[in-house]
Amino acid sequence: MTVALTGRTALLAALGSLPVGILAPSWTGMLAVNAPLSLAILCDYALAAPVRTLQFTRSGDTSVRLGETAEVQLTVTNPSRRRLRAHLRDAWPPSSWPTGTDQASSRHTLAVPAGERRRLTTFLRPTRRGDRRAERITVRSLGPLGLAARQGNHQVPWTVRVLPPFTSRKHLPSRLARLRELDGRTSVLTRGEGTEFDSLRAYVPGDDTRSIDWRATARQSAVAVRTWRPERDRHILVVLDTGRTSAGRVGDVPRLDASLDAALLLTALATRAGDRVDLLAYDRRIRAQVQGRSAGEVLSAMVNALAPVEPALVETDARGLTAAVLAGAPRRSLIVLLTGLDAAPVEEGLLPVLGRLTKRHTVLVASVADPHVEQMTHARGTVDAIYDAAAGAQAQASRLRTAEQLRRHGAVVVDATPDDLAPALADAYLALKSAGRL
Repeated sequence: MTVALTGRTALLAALGSLPVGILAPSWTGMLAVNAPLSLAILCDYALAAPVRTLQFTRSGDTSVRLGETAEVQLTVTNPSRRRLRAHLRDAWPPSSWPTGTDQASSRHTLAVPAGERRRLTTFLRPTRRGDRRAERITVRSLGPLGLAARQGNHQVPWTVRVLPPFTSRKHLPSRLARLRELDGRTSVLTRGEGTEFDSLRAYVPGDDTRSIDWRATARQSAVAVRTWRPERDRHILVVLDTGRTSAGRVGDVPRLDASLDAALLLTALATRAGDRVDLLAYDRRIRAQVQGRSAGEVLSAMVNALAPVEPALVETDARGLTAAVLAGAPRRSLIVLLTGLDAAPVEEGLLPVLGRLTKRHTVLVASVADPHVEQMTHARGTVDAIYDAAAGAQAQASRLRTAEQLRRHGAVVVDATPDDLAPALADAYLALKSAGRL
């Protein structure tokens, strides 16, 4: 606990010393003025309510979606016999508020009578995913004259988990409508390779003759055809590459955040389609994993598991990732790998082991493209703009070559900007489902 002097003390000292310094400057005069002030300061400090005996408890929100506001309550109990008049600062990490905004909600002025308690509320608006942990509480207890104060710190743990914003959920209704069409709820069911038998109906000109059920036709006067529906209860393993390439910023967000948003939309869609979804986040070790959750639990479990995951500034171990994928998907599954399409990491890491995955599973590789590169390719007018356009075209050509190499190895590739990646990945999933390739 320390002693703190207020601005009132400095003002009184200046007002008392100024006449002495002008009219009769001497040490005796200065002492005559400041001695009573010093005595008043000591008395004020002695009469201030103690800080060490204060008791604190927290309550309120333990999680909040990125971009929204969380409320954390702090209850201050004064067990002493003196009235507490204090200034309190409830400190949190800087990313708990937007940059440049007023953080006044963390500073409070309170008065707590002896033996009573008061509740304070701190409003947090985090700017990043992850866990925000409360730091120390600083209390400055003022004396009755307001000249001196007791100051001390307390540690009261509390954690608010900042969840991904899931901005792509706006695309979910349109994809669910397409899913209902695939299921035959709003249109004719179609036949795809490996799809599941659903029912029989009368033949309509234009139907695939391979769908005619000759046994059923022989038992009735009309030609009967089989109808099919997309497979259900298929296994999907979403794999997030959390290596160094996921740390690059594309637009206003890191690549990992854009990939995470696409993974959430795919999970919401796949669970509505009756499929089972698991998660694996990996670079050189497993960063997050969700397995065996029910359809109603998997999305919330995935959001909580991915909230604290940050990119690791290391090269992803492709062989270790492949081993983890094969261990997490023992049966045929759809492997959705969200990674980069940079030529060197793919050619040296992913391509040599991709055959092990495509041999047993359907592999879909999704990557975040930089919209700025597309803008660069259209630049004209100056020498610098021409060089920018050439660099952008070269970068695009490199990504196209890398994507084509992945396709030759049997993978489906989705390459889209952050805003388009989530719906594009959902469309690719629906296309695979309608074709019976899951």
